[in-house]
Amino acid sequence: MLNTGGDPELERKEIDLLLQHQVDGVLYASMYHRVVEVPEQLRSVPTILLDARSDDTTVPSVVPDEVQGGYTAVHELLRHGHRRIGFLNNVDDIPATHGRLEGYRQALAEAGVAFDPRLVVTETASAAGAYRAARTLLQTTERPTALFCFADRMAMGVYHAAAELGLSIPAGLSVIGFDNQDLFCDGLFPGLTTVALPHYEMGARAVAQLLALTDAAGEESGPAVQEMLPCPLVARGSVAAPPRL
Repeated sequence: MLNTGGDPELERKEIDLLLQHQVDGVLYASMYHRVVEVPEQLRSVPTILLDARSDDTTVPSVVPDEVQGGYTAVHELLRHGHRRIGFLNNVDDIPATHGRLEGYRQALAEAGVAFDPRLVVTETASAAGAYRAARTLLQTTERPTALFCFADRMAMGVYHAAAELGLSIPAGLSVIGFDNQDLFCDGLFPGLTTVALPHYEMGARAVAQLLALTDAAGEESGPAVQEMLPCPLVARGSVAAPPRL
């Protein structure tokens, strides 16, 4: 395994090194789900994109289903009776930002809840950014009874804002995150209900795809497989029925 640290020149050298060792295939992985430009050097060897995709659909990829993940989070809040659900989204232009918003909207539409753009606030995906966004939403006249956070680390800021405003979690405010990072989910009290990124499953599927490609080297292949894996709900203690406002 080689780590380029995002350095294009180091990446070029490390790919050359792999090719010199005549590897049968390459897993080209990203630290987070994003659109990448596949290095030209990799055109000569079977390559699978892991937690990344390319605008070139001839390159196979395995990524999380961001839309389904956003839908799952909001559906859990709707299932508990919430109808005014805020979404603290990320400012970055990445697939997760757009996909999770689409899932949020799909879940609301399916439940017959009108989309209210005032309940969506974009901020930096940090505790500080979420704190600012949560303070904004929770002090409105018709405040949301639940907040869906783009990332677990944003929930830290929500918990802080809720405490300052005298809102207990989950009795006064339900909160749900995304990522299932133990540091945040188990470090908050009550534990954070969240949606998990399927890291292990994505790795296993990418390896399976790569082995299939290398086994079929030299044979005529079909269309490149673009896999999206589901993001499961991990229930803890931060979601309950909405309070009577």
